[in-house]
Amino acid sequence: MRNSVVTSIKKIALKDKNVMLLSADMGFSVFEDFEKELPKQFLNVGISEANMVGVSAGMALSGKRCFLYTFAPFVSMRCFEQIRIDLCYQNLDVVLIGLGGGLTYAKEGSTHQSVEDIAIMRAIPNMKVFCPADPIEAEICIVEAYKKKGPTYIRIGKSGEPRLHDKKPKFSFGKSIHIFKGNDISIFSTGNMLKTAMDTAKILKDKGISVNLISMPSVKPIDYKAISFAASKTKCIFTIEEHSIVGGFGSAVLEALSKLSIMARIKCFGVNDCFVKYVGDQDFVRRKIGLDSDSISNKILKKLGI
Repeated sequence: MRNSVVTSIKKIALKDKNVMLLSADMGFSVFEDFEKELPKQFLNVGISEANMVGVSAGMALSGKRCFLYTFAPFVSMRCFEQIRIDLCYQNLDVVLIGLGGGLTYAKEGSTHQSVEDIAIMRAIPNMKVFCPADPIEAEICIVEAYKKKGPTYIRIGKSGEPRLHDKKPKFSFGKSIHIFKGNDISIFSTGNMLKTAMDTAKILKDKGISVNLISMPSVKPIDYKAISFAASKTKCIFTIEEHSIVGGFGSAVLEALSKLSIMARIKCFGVNDCFVKYVGDQDFVRRKIGLDSDSISNKILKKLGI
């Protein structure tokens, strides 16, 4: 996803000289072309993420459109106060790009496992939250964030993620993307869990269950219409995210149902309310905590009494 993100920012920056790309001493092998072609629009602030947020706030107040790039757990947690006061309180045009969302860097242990960032970011007034599922969605989210006023957090993986869409889907701010149409149950997925959700839907289809599968890159604002439709047209809703079940995407869906005064059967899949103590690659840790397609499909079947 990161290559798609940087390429998209570069396209925008070539047309808009007010666009700035800031890095906290990251992006090597990714930013070289950008820095070479647009040296006055690139700034490496060093390993000082909180300072980078403050610098971007000053630039934004001077008319610049800033994109910040660093690890997701560092930008969402280490810089919380600066993001809340410097960016969100003033509703500044700054886009935060969190690399390695979820369990992307699970092998590095809890310090690099970003499973609280969605909850943190969506709790701040004025902040928008995007979680693209693949390089295509990542490109769309960058463009949407640039078009909108105010701060945005974009949670991405790293590189090498498969393209899950055959062509660029129709997507706009606050909307979702329909993947499969089905009548029995609805599955809402956000971010890098879409491939797992697609595999889960295929397993369930083989069991005779028709799945209405929705990708939700826009977590805040969320697509109320898609949630309302799922609640009224299917028997049960399931949410899937690589994030804590506390305060994350599933919580956002539950809050939407509450706001709409809709009663629905719903189960949220994510990281339980505990630190992930397994160390290994992303797929290994997903299997250990039950976030793989086999585990999820079995739990869905149990929920449905099948």
